[in-house]
Amino acid sequence: MNVGIGLPVDDPAALLSWARRADAGPFSTLGLLDRLVYHNPEPLVALAVLAGATSRIRLQTEVLLAPLRGTALLAKQAATLDRLSEGRLVLGLGIGGRADDHQVTGVDLRARGRRLDQQMAVMRRLWSGEPYGDGVGPIGPAPFRPGGPEVLFGGFKPAALARVARWGDGFLAAAAPSWAGGLFDTVRAGWAEHGREGEPRLVAQVNVALGPQELIDEARASMYAYYAFTGMPERMVAGMLTTPGEIRGALAAFDGLGADEVMLYCYGRDPRQVDRLADLL
Repeated sequence: MNVGIGLPVDDPAALLSWARRADAGPFSTLGLLDRLVYHNPEPLVALAVLAGATSRIRLQTEVLLAPLRGTALLAKQAATLDRLSEGRLVLGLGIGGRADDHQVTGVDLRARGRRLDQQMAVMRRLWSGEPYGDGVGPIGPAPFRPGGPEVLFGGFKPAALARVARWGDGFLAAAAPSWAGGLFDTVRAGWAEHGREGEPRLVAQVNVALGPQELIDEARASMYAYYAFTGMPERMVAGMLTTPGEIRGALAAFDGLGADEVMLYCYGRDPRQVDRLADLL
């Protein structure tokens, strides 16, 4: 089972240090979340910079809110980053749920799931080199990975889980092992029902902070602020893992569920967490 690092968003300038440390360590992937009405860096721009600062580690959006973006431009951006990173892009996609993000883009919050399905049909076609349609030709460049970058879908509802087999390569579960097991089973069943070959790639995510109490307090405050829109940020913060034993236990649990990778998502800014997490692996 691979282990990746989810990057903090409070200090974009620090991400280069995080990325270089992770690239030199045992980690498989760098992950970066997405919001629009927030102070986080735009993930595709940020990951493009990190691609140039690294050589082997994968670059994952976790998750990119595709319905907020124009479809043709998103397809071109993803193909470009996949090409320049030599296939290291993993496009984690979701629909989001923040009203303000949708308000500022003029996207109907109620139609975001249907919009994502429509976007995937277009992007898969463009990444395969086919014309856009209606007299409009292909939109390049051709991605490094035939058919486009690897696509993971995040979410919890049936429509989100079914989307994995229809359009994706795997599933991103931001859930505790006690909940993720059932989600994994549903995704596997949908994969088989659609006649897909092989197995879906299953990626889990856990929130961690490893270091002195000052760092843990900072991480909890950052996570609280990020999830304040839910009305129950305390619940999210309570699930943060802050000791080597807790983190090892979660990794073992996800390994038992058949996860292919676990992303250790960090909210504290200190890049020395990369080295601490590497040591416990």
